[in-house]
Amino acid sequence: MHPFDTLTYWLLQALASLFLAILFLQSGIDKIVDRRGNLDFLTGHFAKSALAKTVGPMFLTMTILETLSGLLSGIGFLMIVFMHVPDVAFWGAVLSGISLCALFFGQRVAKDYAGAAVLVPYFLLALVAMWLLGTSHLVTI
Repeated sequence: MHPFDTLTYWLLQALASLFLAILFLQSGIDKIVDRRGNLDFLTGHFAKSALAKTVGPMFLTMTILETLSGLLSGIGFLMIVFMHVPDVAFWGAVLSGISLCALFFGQRVAKDYAGAAVLVPYFLLALVAMWLLGTSHLVTI
């Protein structure tokens, strides 16, 4: 393999992990710091849906999922950069995909189709990140 290809692959792994870390750490931390504001918004958002009575448990679940997704992706990013080990980042991408599916489900049930559509590129990134990070044993730096 050409050395540039290896560098490119490594950069793709690192940047995908960094992006997911930023995305989910910001979202998870915002849910913790502004719990009341987020909970009020979601209560109104799901008020006329089948999920109206589950907002509290869903909020807690999503806060945990998003924060863990961001932490694993962030730690994974550091491990890729400093140790060239993508294993933790892979699991961060997996949890990111799960988080995005949960968010997508909520948006669809709430009939917020525009909100659901916005999640598609993020989900595609999570899938690509899983592929890049899961096939990393083929490339060594």
